[in-house]
Amino acid sequence: MAIIALVSAKGSPGVTTTALACALSWHRRLILAECDPAGGSVLAGYLGGALDGPRGIGELAVGELRDGSLESAFWSQLVDLDAPRRERLLLPGVVDPAQAGSVTPLWQRFADFFTGLERGDPPYDVLVDCGRLHVLGPPWPLLRAASVVLVVSRAQLPDLSGTRAMLQAIERDFAEHRVPSGTLRLLLIGGGHGRSEVSKALQLPVIARLPHDPRTAEVLSLGGTVRATRPLLRAARELEVPIGALLERRRARLAWPVSQGVPDAI
Repeated sequence: MAIIALVSAKGSPGVTTTALACALSWHRRLILAECDPAGGSVLAGYLGGALDGPRGIGELAVGELRDGSLESAFWSQLVDLDAPRRERLLLPGVVDPAQAGSVTPLWQRFADFFTGLERGDPPYDVLVDCGRLHVLGPPWPLLRAASVVLVVSRAQLPDLSGTRAMLQAIERDFAEHRVPSGTLRLLLIGGGHGRSEVSKALQLPVIARLPHDPRTAEVLSLGGTVRATRPLLRAARELEVPIGALLERRRARLAWPVSQGVPDAI
């Protein structure tokens, strides 16, 4: 199991919509963690705010700073998106801007905790919605800890320009912190330039392209019935295959004896 992070540049679209589409359509057991410092939107949007009290990463951060209660309180702060199976869980993001000040100093703590969930019983993947990178207090430790980082962008020139600058910032940070190579992939949204053209221009593989599906995007943003047959949900479900392949290659590389070198196929 692993951390899979999604992030976008300023002005780029759909990180939360994409993350939620994946959470609702993938077969693997996972937790969708809203870690956008600008605030979470699934609770108020897709879920319509219908909960019995405050819940989410902001509450966890306050408790952790007060008495170190992250481990004991974590599971009670989750929302079951597919009740009662507890296979698709949501950790809501901050709803009050004041909470962001409590969360930001704890990004490394959350990164370490999420990484440890792969050793749980049962184990969980953590799908992390990091939002836009160019905000106050971005969750860098979560990006560094991720096995896969999906950089979400439209394939239009203005968006690609911002994405290029963001990729350069990520690559500098990863080099400084000695993050293993091969974690970054582009995830394109909607029409525009071709996959090979974008990949060549940004010097990064494109893992998939999700279709422009405003009807489904509206449901995921504002609530309603999610239909698995809609284009966005089908494409999000298919994205699980290349993600799984990346995770398996990464595990194989980490497990391969150093004295034998890394196999060419990995």
